[in-house]
Amino acid sequence: MDEQYLNNLPYYEHLTELQKNLIAERWQIKKYQKGNVIHGCSDECLGQIYMLKGLVRICIISEEGREITLFSLRQNDTCIMSASCVISQITFETQMIAEEDCEMLVLSAGVVAQIAEENIHIKCYMYELLTKRFSTVMWVMQEILFKGFDVRLASFLISEYKRTGSREIRMTHEQIAQYTNSAREVVARMLKRFSYDGYLEYKRGKITLTDIEALYDLK
Repeated sequence: MDEQYLNNLPYYEHLTELQKNLIAERWQIKKYQKGNVIHGCSDECLGQIYMLKGLVRICIISEEGREITLFSLRQNDTCIMSASCVISQITFETQMIAEEDCEMLVLSAGVVAQIAEENIHIKCYMYELLTKRFSTVMWVMQEILFKGFDVRLASFLISEYKRTGSREIRMTHEQIAQYTNSAREVVARMLKRFSYDGYLEYKRGKITLTDIEALYDLK
């Protein structure tokens, strides 16, 4: 693996030279096209991933087929949610879906287990990352259970505005429904209401935020 990628790993400075060499030899670069399922509920343990580019959505799927989006991964994000064979405390299965063409570095579960066993700094980092992800999961569940969809949609639109720095959000109703854990029809109705109230304008595949302060007030 290129040295520049190693330097970007959050725990790089705590690795021994042997561990650095091991990781450099065992990382794989994998590419996925938009729509690919990167890791499914019945797949073997994937290990740790480090995002180079693209967008990945992490979700769980009920027996009835309903998806609940937990969080997303973008460039420079790291994830171990697919490493249940390494961290026994991961007791539910997630699915990873490429929302854009993406490229990532994948460290096999065996190497992850080895360096975590040898290096307490790495093990602590993994548990801290796991705690952060589960905190996000709990926030998502609280949003679903205790907040109306108008508040959830406003929060999502504001988060996209903050992330991109643009008032234009180029997403379909179906995509927004996936990220807000709702139905496409519900998204369409709420966007229509927001448009009527003057919060935004929307055309097919594009939303323009016109009153961001009003959206903040809904939160």
